[in-house]
Amino acid sequence: MTNSQDNKALVLDALDALFNRRDYEKAAALWSPDYIQHSRFVPPGRDGLFRLVGSLPEDARYQPGLAMADGDHVMIHGRYAVPGRPALISVDIFRLENGILAEHWDVLQEEATAAESAGGHPMFGSDFA
Repeated sequence: MTNSQDNKALVLDALDALFNRRDYEKAAALWSPDYIQHSRFVPPGRDGLFRLVGSLPEDARYQPGLAMADGDHVMIHGRYAVPGRPALISVDIFRLENGILAEHWDVLQEEATAAESAGGHPMFGSDFA
């Protein structure tokens, strides 16, 4: 594997550990204690992120889609689904440093329904949620 491929695999594993498995011990090993957050919705730092995830219902899920990496940067198109709320479609960009997640940016948009989609295509995957 190349460094980019390793980094992509690490970010996918970190997102699954935190959002889907709620394995905070593993997540703490994959997120820097000095994690920098550039999100509108997520409080600062690793602790802010972990508190936000901990406040979500247990059946909230993250579904990754296309993942791309360029050196120490990884970008993933994904879906954050929280029951009772519109799903958020995301592009998450992570910067890794010393083999862990050090910084994050995101672009988030509520997922359109089939009736709302002007182009008639889903925003994520091949089917409407």
